Amino acid sequence: MAEKEIILQGEDGQVDELVLTTTDASTDIALDDCTRLLFPQDGEAVPRLRFRGFEEKWIEAKLGDLFTERLESDVDGEMLSVTMNNGVIKASDNGRFDNSNSDKSHYKVVKVNDIAYNTMRMWQGASGCSAYEGIVSPAYTVVTPVEGIDPHFFACLFKTPAVIKKFRLNSQGLTSDTWNLKFPAFSKISVLYPRDIDEQRKIASFLQRLDEQVAVFHKQFEELKQLKSACLETMFPEFNEGTPCVRFKGFNDAWKLVPLSDCLSVNTEKNMDGKYGREDVLSVSDDFGVVNQIKLLGRSFAGKSVLNYRVLKHGDIVYTKSPLKVKPFGIIKVNDGESGIVSTLYAVYTPKEGVSARFINYYFAPAQRMNKYIHPLVNKGAKNDMKVSDENVLKGTISIPTTIEEQEQIAQFFSDLDGRILVQKQQLERLKQMKQSCLGLLFADNQSITPPSDSRDLTENGL
Repeated sequence: MAEKEIILQGEDGQVDELVLTTTDASTDIALDDCTRLLFPQDGEAVPRLRFRGFEEKWIEAKLGDLFTERLESDVDGEMLSVTMNNGVIKASDNGRFDNSNSDKSHYKVVKVNDIAYNTMRMWQGASGCSAYEGIVSPAYTVVTPVEGIDPHFFACLFKTPAVIKKFRLNSQGLTSDTWNLKFPAFSKISVLYPRDIDEQRKIASFLQRLDEQVAVFHKQFEELKQLKSACLETMFPEFNEGTPCVRFKGFNDAWKLVPLSDCLSVNTEKNMDGKYGREDVLSVSDDFGVVNQIKLLGRSFAGKSVLNYRVLKHGDIVYTKSPLKVKPFGIIKVNDGESGIVSTLYAVYTPKEGVSARFINYYFAPAQRMNKYIHPLVNKGAKNDMKVSDENVLKGTISIPTTIEEQEQIAQFFSDLDGRILVQKQQLERLKQMKQSCLGLLFADNQSITPPSDSRDLTENGL
């Protein structure tokens, strides 16, 4: 066995020292590579990733020895809810209609640091450690940790796939709609955990800080998307109007209203010479733009011959003629990547001199503007496809700056903003992946413990 020291510094400045134990001869392993060690191997009594200073083996115990059921009832406490993603929250914060019973005589008391779970949804991860005092529906189970047990650690443990699987195995009922995990069944489930409460707290604190960082990055990601949406409205004029309310300094000329045919020309070039193969087929996505179909979808959906496919060169514009939920009349995108080919169902256009293809791309990015432009020009066919010729797509009018310099500056602004959004999204996904890796590495193998003999057989129940 080899060991690797890992030092992590979070956005809050907190530094954590961990030790990764691996059977690899080399210890040159980045944390991102730890996903391949997401779950410890069967039969191991310690996790692969631990905080420095903790070496004692984890112990096995039944949950009934670690928690007692709270059976108190009250009618006056604040209503709480238990969610799969956010744990225990105030019912007033969930944005839903209050459907609680007027008779709350059987509602259960929840105190701070209790763990509450949805009896019928524990096998889906509907549980959490409460930061509030209040009451919950009788459909919930409330448990209180005994001395030496950190509830925040076990709240994290209860979210790991291996333990959720145990909850599913031990839930009672004939179908998933009726499965429930009441305290008597809950109490018989065995788990591995560290005896040292300091290690429990260290793990829980680390994962809580990861959650906080995920929340910060998610908030920043959403704010960037909102900024882009607002700029797409204010930096372009209202539909078929002359000048936007927000412009870059130095540009004062009024925008002009022109037919789209003044900006684009139909490109009918096909792949008749076989220059492009099935590996060069491009897909068009509202979220990702024009991308290689294999890279986006994992395979090519083109037929054996692609000679009749249309050539889409770098800098060309494509109209999909395929309905989306928010853009039911199709989308218009620029090919910012490598040249390739697209289905004959698509229309391809080449920008004319003095026109920025990237500006056209962002002009049609908002659903409202795209729909207003294209709706009068098309008819929907029986198969929900767009009945419109390539030429007729160009008959509507758009507002466009008189100079290509202003067009390009606007396009570059949004391109840079897209880059920031992409980086933020990648950082957010990396944090989420890191948490999932740590959930596997920081917890010992709870999957190899033999379940009680009366537990549900997943094979027999078709899962």
